[in-house]
Amino acid sequence: MTHSYMIYGVFTDTALAGNPLAIVFDADDLDDRAMQAIAREFNFSETVFLTQPANPVATAGVRIFTPDYELPFAGHPTVGTAIAIAQQRGSKEQAALLVLEEKVGLVRCAVSFRGEQWFGEFDLPRLPEQLSLQVETETIAAALGIEPHEIGFENHQPSYWTAGNEFVFIPVSGLDVAARIRLDPHIWDNLGLVRASGSVASPYVYCRETVRHDCNFHSRMMVSGNGVYEDPATGSAAAAFAGAINQFDKPVDGPCQIWIEQGVEMNRPSSIRLEMDIEAGAISAARIGGHAVKVAEGTLAV
Repeated sequence: MTHSYMIYGVFTDTALAGNPLAIVFDADDLDDRAMQAIAREFNFSETVFLTQPANPVATAGVRIFTPDYELPFAGHPTVGTAIAIAQQRGSKEQAALLVLEEKVGLVRCAVSFRGEQWFGEFDLPRLPEQLSLQVETETIAAALGIEPHEIGFENHQPSYWTAGNEFVFIPVSGLDVAARIRLDPHIWDNLGLVRASGSVASPYVYCRETVRHDCNFHSRMMVSGNGVYEDPATGSAAAAFAGAINQFDKPVDGPCQIWIEQGVEMNRPSSIRLEMDIEAGAISAARIGGHAVKVAEGTLAV
């Protein structure tokens, strides 16, 4: 049996930048064990497997695997998959509307073709929810290899949020501090920040100072475990980050658009668009969007 696949760079309009994503098509005959093995072989942060959806309103079923476990939802796989499906359909003349059936539920997506570039966005299947963070700033600083006084800016303080995946959001004073982050997995893994999946919630470091003039925040996200992995673009973290932005920045009612840069320190720069609809000071709806570029395609001989 063979399966076709494509590789995309997501949250970028430039090849070999952004977050790489493998998409395996027609994967209904693959069981969980085979999907996990293939994801481990690609060794990207996430690999998508497209299946026939159980819900008739869905365009496709989507399974998302890291090299070690399955995720209920992730941002760059959602954007990349929606764009890949729209490209296959040749949807250049008008916006393509799709519904992806993920473990978290049905995710509504829109894809458009603008100036020779593909742009995809999706409605958050879950709005941000704040979780309790019972960790001292000094301990967080030690885990990141920085000083306690370098954590926080304006009224921003560490916070813990989920919009399907849990992240600890850690504001730092500027780009120089963000560049010096070195995650100590031994300290971080002992903070008790265990996700529902059993993995450890990841730190998401951010500051107001940016490299690109058209971005509002600079960010880094690292995954602890067997070694430390840095993610070049994390859509599910940006989804949860909406809660922290609304809590600390208190945007006025109406639409609010934020651009977040990530992956700069890895030489895989990315740009994520976060849109929020604010009503009576609360988030009533939110969307994550970005570009994606196909960089390879092939066939799996399995």
